[in-house]
Amino acid sequence: MEMWLFILIFICVATPLKYFYGILVPKLRLPPGPITLPLLVINFLWLRKSFSDFESILRNLHAKYGPIITLQFGSRPAIYVSSNSLAHQALIQNSAVFADRPPLPTNIVMSCNQYSISSASYGPRWRLLRHNLTAEILHPSRVKSYSQSRKWVLEILISRLQGCLESGESVRVVDHFQYAMFCLLVLMCFGDKLEESQIQEIETTYRRLFCSFVRFSILNFWPRVGKILFRRRWEEFQELLKEQEEILIPHIRARQQLKSSSSSKDSVLCYVDTLLDLQLSEEKRKLNDGEIVSLCSEFFIGGTDTTSSVLQWIMANLVKYPRIQARLFKEISGVVGAGEEEVKEEDLRKMPYLKAVVLEGLRRHPPGHFLLPHAVTQDITLDGYVIPKNATVNFMVAEIGWDPKVWKDPMEFKPERFLNEEGDWSREIKMMPFGAGRRTCPGHGLAMLHLEYFVANLVWSFEWKAVEGDEVDLSEKQEFTIVMKNPLQAHLSPRLN
Repeated sequence: MEMWLFILIFICVATPLKYFYGILVPKLRLPPGPITLPLLVINFLWLRKSFSDFESILRNLHAKYGPIITLQFGSRPAIYVSSNSLAHQALIQNSAVFADRPPLPTNIVMSCNQYSISSASYGPRWRLLRHNLTAEILHPSRVKSYSQSRKWVLEILISRLQGCLESGESVRVVDHFQYAMFCLLVLMCFGDKLEESQIQEIETTYRRLFCSFVRFSILNFWPRVGKILFRRRWEEFQELLKEQEEILIPHIRARQQLKSSSSSKDSVLCYVDTLLDLQLSEEKRKLNDGEIVSLCSEFFIGGTDTTSSVLQWIMANLVKYPRIQARLFKEISGVVGAGEEEVKEEDLRKMPYLKAVVLEGLRRHPPGHFLLPHAVTQDITLDGYVIPKNATVNFMVAEIGWDPKVWKDPMEFKPERFLNEEGDWSREIKMMPFGAGRRTCPGHGLAMLHLEYFVANLVWSFEWKAVEGDEVDLSEKQEFTIVMKNPLQAHLSPRLN
């Protein structure tokens, strides 16, 4: 009762003040949206909503107000765009203006004061960090140097799946996908094949940290009050960040010692090597431990849950639709020689249907239904409305990829659409699972390689079937990424290739 009494008093005081403030200070012509209540009330109401509620509310608001709307969270207007044409106008035609990031509290803490590529403000620091990753680790020649690492991880994954087959039970595949992706990213980050217990320790810490980060996303819009109401959870979040540093810093130190020794000449360059050498030109110093941990954390986040969740979605659809799996296996069989144990990376370029299956998986089941929030470097007009510099701007990835005006039967899983003109998205934004414009995901090429390589080999090694009497359920659930509400259970039969 005391809380509601306080809210009522606040409304009585704030409403006339807000009215007179609106008379004295001309308002910008923001995109349309629902009536703005006093700040404390609207934040309290949004705090009670789950993610699934929030997304459905946004869909209803877009249906009522149009493809661009405004919601008020705290003192910062939040603008949501659901149209592919407006996304193209913003992220491609005005890419520099929309390339900034808002200083959201949880992101600042998570990224050691925005020392990560995804959270850094648009400017010299962001350019330096991004260039370091794309030129040193994600360059095609460098990616190729990790082909043996991918083969090693594939052998681990196949071995784990075969071990499950011996029990004769169905396989819950997502756990094996997540572990395999984590093995690969840890190896690319630290340049060493860690023990299984070490990998599991890192993975467990990150799993807890991801869940805590998602829970605290509300603090981005209501930071001061939220930290008071959820003080214990906020302290737990900070403890997890300290735990992350305690686990990663010894591996960073080990790599530093290896670099200083002569034996480092024979090792493959890893991500930590580049971070240890990186010079922050404006600040005239090298990265400190916390900043290196932040960038390593981003590297894991960007390549593990996103890839493993999409991989599970794709395999779920191949189980649900055996004809698609059969067509894909036929294509693979026409490229890979009989008796070959694996699909090699150079074979992937000869498989257009494989690429179509992966693209359809990304369109139909994007790992995130929203991009990371954007900010504009200056006030700008979009679709006749003003986007103010202090606003957060987001784009509804799933809605753009499911637009019936762009895609025929958008909720159907139809890889064939990417073999004809419907799937030509090179000239305009028809889907954006990796974002678009200057802040597009720098690892999109690596992600496509990993998805194609592992999907091809999983289909080449096993025939995937649904569990008898258990329909594949494509319902969604929000975790760090969008995952299957009921994880895929499948019967695997070894292929006699």
